[in-house]
Amino acid sequence: MILALVGLAVGLVASVGALRLFQAVWEGKRASDPVALLLVGPAVLAVTLLAAYVPARRAARLDPVKALRQE
Repeated sequence: MILALVGLAVGLVASVGALRLFQAVWEGKRASDPVALLLVGPAVLAVTLLAAYVPARRAARLDPVKALRQE
């Protein structure tokens, strides 16, 4: 989750910089959408949490001794 939070922060900073660049290139067009920026962050964190939770839950159900003996 720490990596997801760091990536989200870096992505947010990069997206703000990209928005300024696009606004300079496309005169008269509004490229910023605060609602999208506010919704994407929690969505990315939810997907990250689910992607980490499912394999961790499955691994927690295994007996470590049986798993080591099969290797």
